[in-house]
Amino acid sequence: MNWLFPLSKGSGPLAPLNSLQQQRQRQIESLKAAHPSLAEIQKDVEYRIPFTVNNSTISVNILLPPQFPQEKPVVSVYPPVGHHLVDSNNGTMITCPLITNFGMHSDLGKVIQSLLDEFWKSPPALMSTGPAGFPYCLSLLSHNALELQQKVQVQPGSPLNIFPTIFYYWAGLNGHMYKMPEIPESFSELCDLNLTLLSDMSENEDVLLEFFVSLPQLKQVTSDKEELVTNIVDMAKKNLQMEPQLEGKRQEMLYKYEQLTQMKLAFETRMQRQHDLSESCSLSTLQARLKVAAHQAEEESEETAENFLEGRADIDEFLTSFMEKRTLCHSRRAKEEKLQQSINTHGPFPTTH
Repeated sequence: MNWLFPLSKGSGPLAPLNSLQQQRQRQIESLKAAHPSLAEIQKDVEYRIPFTVNNSTISVNILLPPQFPQEKPVVSVYPPVGHHLVDSNNGTMITCPLITNFGMHSDLGKVIQSLLDEFWKSPPALMSTGPAGFPYCLSLLSHNALELQQKVQVQPGSPLNIFPTIFYYWAGLNGHMYKMPEIPESFSELCDLNLTLLSDMSENEDVLLEFFVSLPQLKQVTSDKEELVTNIVDMAKKNLQMEPQLEGKRQEMLYKYEQLTQMKLAFETRMQRQHDLSESCSLSTLQARLKVAAHQAEEESEETAENFLEGRADIDEFLTSFMEKRTLCHSRRAKEEKLQQSINTHGPFPTTH
């Protein structure tokens, strides 16, 4: 575990960014712009995106090697999952073509978004934790940190250092961000240990974990966790107390919705009735009815004349019936012509003022 004790941190003024570093920054800005929930684990090196699928929270870890974007990013997931985009041997390393074919002109933000879209379309299946009883996130972090430490060249003469100053952020299911305590650049407790204890800590993970557990930062995380649990329990109790009131409001809303549905149905029925009446009383409809009625009166008058000529009716009956039907026929035709003039002037649906 030599990565825990780098020899130096380097000194002197910061040099201007070269072309590769500028491209690296552009890729990081693209990643941040595309994913608002992005958490920065180590500045310009490691990032994490939490997302929830099938009631399970999965973190996508993005590790940027020193020569990125000339080198491909290392993308992994936690906890281990089974998916066609993830290496089946460990269930964490993503081996899809979007990552393996990543190049200088690729867009890291869009690549990660495409990866998340694929996870949404085909949700991954959760697997077990890491080997030897340790949480997989610890073993994965150690592996990634070791790989980076082997690639980064350091200068001798710096104080003992475990990590640069890092701010950890964890996003909950509701998007709440928790800021982890600051991890210092060096631990003064290590200066009081002899070489034997340091070597034992480097070689024995149990001793190293015991040292980590005693750190005030980890104790602060535990205290914050207990406080959050207490707050969550209190909020849950308040929600349960509001359940009767919410249920009453729900029933009231359902009753109002039922009333609204009935009123809407009655309104639509009356609207249809009004439309039918409007159609039946339009000028064009009245004209058509007058035309049919005039034609009917004309046929009846002709039938009366035929009956008289054939001797089936006397003259008094003929004159009375024939004159009545002819008068009715001419009256209806006159009204039809008046309606036609009104239609030509005002249209089939005249408005009243």
